[in-house]
Amino acid sequence: MEIICMTLLMLKMWRMPIYVLSGHWHLKAQLQRKLQAYFITNMEPIKFWEFMSIILEGLGYERPRIKIPAVVMMPIAHLVELIYKLLAPYGMKVPQLTPSRIRLLSCNRTFDCSKAKDRLGYSPIVSLQEGLERTIESYSHLRVEQQRKKDGQSKMQRYLGGGKVADVLLWKDVKQSLATILILLAFYYNFIAPGDTLVAIISKFILLTAVFLYIHANLPERIFGCTIEKVPVSAFHCSEEKSRKAALSAVTQWNTAVGVFKSLCKGNDGILFLKVVVTLVIVGFLGAISLKHLYLSGIVIMFTAFYIYEKKEDEIDGIISRVTNFRRKPEVLKKDM
Repeated sequence: MEIICMTLLMLKMWRMPIYVLSGHWHLKAQLQRKLQAYFITNMEPIKFWEFMSIILEGLGYERPRIKIPAVVMMPIAHLVELIYKLLAPYGMKVPQLTPSRIRLLSCNRTFDCSKAKDRLGYSPIVSLQEGLERTIESYSHLRVEQQRKKDGQSKMQRYLGGGKVADVLLWKDVKQSLATILILLAFYYNFIAPGDTLVAIISKFILLTAVFLYIHANLPERIFGCTIEKVPVSAFHCSEEKSRKAALSAVTQWNTAVGVFKSLCKGNDGILFLKVVVTLVIVGFLGAISLKHLYLSGIVIMFTAFYIYEKKEDEIDGIISRVTNFRRKPEVLKKDM
């Protein structure tokens, strides 16, 4: 995956010299056409994740070590997006993991600036290494030590969005956390514990939702001095834009899967074959677990793992760092390069 820092310049050309200033370079050109488009890059292609790893290391973070295929992350991203749509009215902030970001991070793009080089005589005067060093220096407020001091929030709070969902899962408000657990357990005993099929569970849930909405719609506007907010009809409307996004996501997943199968048919990518096998083994293992155990295990993990990590963040990070023995220095800080 190659991606280069790029500036797209649309130059309106008249019969006169034109000077273009972009960053640290200066061009003078005499062109005949009225409109031209140019890709302006540093002419040093670099893989996206290598670029990001250098930036992260320069800011004091660890280089990403685990590689997960996009075909595995895309369904998870859609699940996170669905949860956000349901919990956004209750304070959940926009998640970092979204389908659009997965598509952006998994695509291959390299921008060619040979046209600007040939026609405008462009050549970069700032190397990739120097540009990375300047970038890291300009984002000093994002260094790991600064982030730990920011707003007094822990890493797990920021990861969970810092809203009500984070407060519930991290036991910031004990009453809300206990109430949420009781609701989840009530859902379990009414829908999952009886051992009904998936169709029966969905049918019961829709029936309960319909009864709730009907009763809620017939309630007076105020009860014992409390205002009852009505659920607007627009809350259930699926706009054309959302429909297009859903269709685009489905097509993207299908094309990604087709691309994987094409690569497997060629028989040249052993690493891809290994990833597919491991992924299917994990999915098969999770599928063998009953829905009851999976649901209860999920509740326990959500309300314990996040809490423990927040309380023992430094210790856990230290153990992980020692186990992986990750001691590489940032390449951009090496003086001998």
